[in-house]
Amino acid sequence: MDMNQYLSMFIDESNDHLQSLNENMLQLEANPEDLGIVQVIFRSAHTLKGMAATMGFEDLASLTHKMENVLDMVRNEKLKMQDYIFDTMFKSLDALETMVQDITGGGEGKADVSSIVASLQAIESGEWTGGSAPAAKADKQTNSSISNAVELDEFQYSVLDQSIAEGHRVFYVDVIVSEHSQLKGVRAYMVFDMLERSGEVVKAYPSVQDIEQEKFERSFSLYYITTKEAQELEKGIMSISEIESAKLIQLDQETLQQMTNQVAAAVAVEEAPAPVISKEAPALDSKPQEEGKAASTKAATPKQAAAPSRTIRVDIERLDVLMNLFSELLIDRSRLEQLASETGNNDLSDTVAHLSRVSTDLQNIVLKLRMVPVDTVFNRFPRMIRDLAKTLDKKIDLVITGAETELDRTVIDEIGDPLVHLLRNAVDHGVESISERVAAGKPELGTVNLRAFHSGNHVFIEIEDDGKGIYRDKLLQTAIKRGVVTEEQGAKMSDDEVNQLLFAPGFSTADKISDISGRGVGLDVVKSKITSLGGNVTITSTPGKGTNFSVQLPLTLSIIAAMLVRLGSEKYAVPLSSIVETAIVQREQVRNIHGNKMITFRESLIPYLSLSEVFGVPDFNDADEKETEIVVIRKGERLAAVAVEEFIGQSEIVLKSMGTYLPTIEGISGATILGDGQVALILDPNAFIK
Repeated sequence: MDMNQYLSMFIDESNDHLQSLNENMLQLEANPEDLGIVQVIFRSAHTLKGMAATMGFEDLASLTHKMENVLDMVRNEKLKMQDYIFDTMFKSLDALETMVQDITGGGEGKADVSSIVASLQAIESGEWTGGSAPAAKADKQTNSSISNAVELDEFQYSVLDQSIAEGHRVFYVDVIVSEHSQLKGVRAYMVFDMLERSGEVVKAYPSVQDIEQEKFERSFSLYYITTKEAQELEKGIMSISEIESAKLIQLDQETLQQMTNQVAAAVAVEEAPAPVISKEAPALDSKPQEEGKAASTKAATPKQAAAPSRTIRVDIERLDVLMNLFSELLIDRSRLEQLASETGNNDLSDTVAHLSRVSTDLQNIVLKLRMVPVDTVFNRFPRMIRDLAKTLDKKIDLVITGAETELDRTVIDEIGDPLVHLLRNAVDHGVESISERVAAGKPELGTVNLRAFHSGNHVFIEIEDDGKGIYRDKLLQTAIKRGVVTEEQGAKMSDDEVNQLLFAPGFSTADKISDISGRGVGLDVVKSKITSLGGNVTITSTPGKGTNFSVQLPLTLSIIAAMLVRLGSEKYAVPLSSIVETAIVQREQVRNIHGNKMITFRESLIPYLSLSEVFGVPDFNDADEKETEIVVIRKGERLAAVAVEEFIGQSEIVLKSMGTYLPTIEGISGATILGDGQVALILDPNAFIK
């Protein structure tokens, strides 16, 4: 059977399951007692294992199987999640992602995961060395380790305590059956039978029912009340065939208390500087196990059956083809509208008007097909912040809001890396260390907010921390020291302009270089990438309170609203999102200040640019005009006036790249085909304002 036809489906679904595993592991880390989350994680791991085995990726299936074993122990309450187990599981997920990436690149999904497998096996057997032992330690009379942790409820503890007070002997018994035993359940039953002849078993782990059904590995533990001596009991247990070892620890009231405390400490999840990840979206509720069982039973009833999926996967290339075809339709629509207006035929005009309405609806649907929630980018950040927080020994709460906000896929594909840089910068530079936060009167837990929301034809993504903020003087001194600005320039700069110095190439405020930041790269890359997408990034900060990076992005890069202008025989398109307003200025209003042309606009001076001079238009020169039409364009807070010959009007245009036919032309972001078949170049306002 040829599996290659299913490879793309396997890769897509594997990535979905890995993302689900990462998200649910983070939820479980915040709520380690929630077995409902463990069930979800187990099902994802089980499905991934089956898919990998079916496709023949044995290494991937083998590693997932080991993870599944550990998760099975957790969901059956044979093991409690702890820091070391979480770290090992996250390392396993990283290895699985590497394997899937290798398969995506045409490889066989091979990877050296022997160390991770060894860690998982050690966790499974209760012998790991990376954290608190899973079992309680022996009392003050022995250093022998116990292989299973047995928790007691209040009633069981009181029975044991009262028995000791009445002069009975209380033992903690740990028995290991030989690995070669074919009937380990029978051997365990024989041990219980022998003990119950001369005493009482108060609590066993696993439960007696599980032991009878052989639902245990090799060992089991119990609390036991008797009048017999330890040596006599040990001799009796060891006399049963295929018993490898038996350890008995006699407890008094003090050591019983110590024992139960040690067991509780061993099975409880220790508090650590791991981040708390919250997300403004429906999440799994923490419920008692009984409620979880009831819910699962209820979900199995026909009335609660899940509705069939109403979504299908579509290859991105097909969407691109659809978009290109619609672009051609849009160009023909413009041509038809022009012809209908020229002929004056009412029937033709009515038909074209109807065609325009239908194509507008079609345009909205096509654009929505390309719109993707920013959650597809945001969902990898909680895991990243968790790892950064542990590396930096900080406590970080990443709060995500607006993850359902949609952006064009072309923007989504490009925005991931800039956001990674900004988040790493917020965690490393923004949020202080625990000691610094405490000294400043702040809570130990630092907060990083990641927000997305629509505003007009733009999407804003904000990254805000409650850290130390930006101090103007310190930032300016660093910039002067690095030669980014002079002292004279710095003295004249506003706070916003000083903050923008963070985006200067090679600029860094880090006191020391680390793997996370401080190498002088990152924020300048962020700025250039966002600018290339037609966006903008601004910084606001309050010293001692925190910093906000706000990224403004266009909704789509495929079809944009633009103002068409004429220069001689040439036509240009200016994106409406960059236009502040249009106006007419008299020639005498243009001033020459220090060799630069400027005009007065809204009680301030802004640069004046002649588009015909910039592009060398041969058949138009605005110097001969007594009055000139201008387009006032914006880049962030900066404005400029661009002189044109004539306004043609507003139109929706299809953005086409210049391809490889023409070299990169500064000031031009692409081209479009107009209704009459003429090509109009699309201006890049960001390039005019520097």
